[in-house]
Amino acid sequence: DVQLQASGGGLVQTGESLRLSCAASGYTLDGHDIGWFRQAPGKEREVVACVSDEDRSLHYVDSVKGRFTFSSDNANNQVYLQMKDLKPEDTGVYFCAAGFVAGCWLPVGYDYWGQGTLVTVSS
Repeated sequence: DVQLQASGGGLVQTGESLRLSCAASGYTLDGHDIGWFRQAPGKEREVVACVSDEDRSLHYVDSVKGRFTFSSDNANNQVYLQMKDLKPEDTGVYFCAAGFVAGCWLPVGYDYWGQGTLVTVSS
């Protein structure tokens, strides 16, 4: 049984930091496309950061470049999203996803999704 468990969300103030984790069981994250997505209330799910297994390229949405960092820990089968200088517009439910996709920045085609972790940034 494959599970992705996202954690680390919480309520923070503008300018603070959080680190999200995504732990996989029954599935090896290494060797797959992996994405972090978020969904704000009333908005569509959007990519935040992702890694393409084909060339190990990292992609970030423009709004988080320089503030968010994607990393992986293959030994522990986890990936992380370090988020710094958080802003109210970063508020949303953050999901991790894994699989083989045409483009890791697209929220379609992923085989597995975590349940989401809520990030709330107050002004």
